[in-house]
Amino acid sequence: MSSKRKYSSVVVDGVGKAPARAMLRATGFTDDDFRRPQVGVASTWSMVTPCNMHIDQLADRARDGIDGAGGKGVVFNTITISDGIANGTEGMKYSLVSREVIADSIETVAGCEGFDGIVAIGGCDKNMPGCLIGLARLNRPSVFVYGGTIAPGANHTDIISVFEAVGQHARGDMDLIAVKQIEETAIPGPGSCGGMYTANTMASAIEALGMSLPGSSSQDAVSADKSLDCQRAGEAVMALLEKNLCPRDIMTRKAFENAITVVIALGGSTNAVLHLLAMAHAVDVPLDIDDFSRIGERVPVLADLRPSGQYMMSELVAIGGIQPLMKRLLEAGLLHGECITVTGRTLAENLANVADYPADQAIILPMDKPVKASSHLVILKGNLAPEGAVAKITGKEGLAFAGNARVFHSEEQAQAAILGGAINKGDVIVIRYEGPRGGPGMREMLSPTSAVMGRGLGKDVALITDGRFSGGSHGFVVGHITPEAMQGGPLALVEDGDRIVIDAQAQTITLEVDDAQLAARRDRWQAPPPAVRRGVLAKYARTVASASRGAVTDLYD
Repeated sequence: MSSKRKYSSVVVDGVGKAPARAMLRATGFTDDDFRRPQVGVASTWSMVTPCNMHIDQLADRARDGIDGAGGKGVVFNTITISDGIANGTEGMKYSLVSREVIADSIETVAGCEGFDGIVAIGGCDKNMPGCLIGLARLNRPSVFVYGGTIAPGANHTDIISVFEAVGQHARGDMDLIAVKQIEETAIPGPGSCGGMYTANTMASAIEALGMSLPGSSSQDAVSADKSLDCQRAGEAVMALLEKNLCPRDIMTRKAFENAITVVIALGGSTNAVLHLLAMAHAVDVPLDIDDFSRIGERVPVLADLRPSGQYMMSELVAIGGIQPLMKRLLEAGLLHGECITVTGRTLAENLANVADYPADQAIILPMDKPVKASSHLVILKGNLAPEGAVAKITGKEGLAFAGNARVFHSEEQAQAAILGGAINKGDVIVIRYEGPRGGPGMREMLSPTSAVMGRGLGKDVALITDGRFSGGSHGFVVGHITPEAMQGGPLALVEDGDRIVIDAQAQTITLEVDDAQLAARRDRWQAPPPAVRRGVLAKYARTVASASRGAVTDLYD
């Protein structure tokens, strides 16, 4: 048995496996193919979202690279959903759930079919960490490919422009014709949402982790570079088979620290906290939310990218992507250069010949003149979040907020109040029972945060929740509050008018209600009945862990 055919040989070698070979011949296998390592190409192609509508073509290129390097590429599909379409609806409850379904399906297909290696291609928020979790569980030579970023819409617009247009219309600042014009032109074709939202954040994190080829995270979806990236990924996985270099060799503790560092420097999404914790869990690497605080103390935010900044990912692509940024971070002693990557070389070796950005660019700021001197991802703790919460504070919103609670038991209730003009300056919008178990599914609060920004209240109100946020959310927002309300966390005890104080510098979130009163409220509190009792959401609610542990569904310790 060839060491490169560790798994496929069990499925297709010998007279006893004639039935398996017969089945595969019908799919196009030849005698020669049975002697080659089989490499699965996990495609997230789907017509349900522009993020993934082109990935079938990219999967074919990856298969070509595998076949040309001596393997046998086998394309299979997994699902994807669209946050941009589902946000603000009950459908969004399936979003985070889909991460687990994707990981499970990749593990299931590759494990069943006996693939010796895997190339996974993702293009939207949850299918990227879902792919990585699946690859990590299998621990076979693997490469991840990012599907690439979308081109800007007319007048420098993107999907967040559309969400915020809804709020502007509610405020009276935009008529329906203008809203429709933005709706019709903001999404011009294939690719992931155009700012440093969750998709581009996770693509960058995975490249920094070492699981993508250099440059994969910073390419336009429709480009010769992206097509070539896929072919090279197919070739690279064959080289990994030669070396028997697997995800657990690459996804080390130091590699995760590199990923966190790059996410912070780019001003990335709060979802990175949730996903990196889950990815680390899949390879048994100890990582917790306090690591984000520790690393964040010394890593500055350097990228002036949307949603808090001005530029889009395609503009960062045009000046060299994230590789020059990573080289700057390495030279500043902020990255572990010795970490091995899917190239078979170390991170430092990959970056050795990378040129710096053009002198006249303004997207990535100098180390001594950052957007923010420390991380924008702030882990808050206090009597309102004993196990922690995740805030996204760029400093543009201020570093502290104090106000009176306006409590809502669902995203829809809060959205109606915001659009209806019922939220005032100084309010702290509290959205609860939207956590992993309570939702279930931990919906993103993109519609409410966009409505807040659209109504011009971004600096005047705060929004806190046991749900989570889109990478496109900005403003004074705090999510992932744990324990969640459904589990009887303190968020369940907040009442209208309670004073809440959020201090990003002290990293605290405090409910200014005395212990005796909270105890009396707890005695009266009853958990609401489960929102669903059958199907995937009910199964998820019964198995999911706290957001502070990555909302994983296979936590048995």
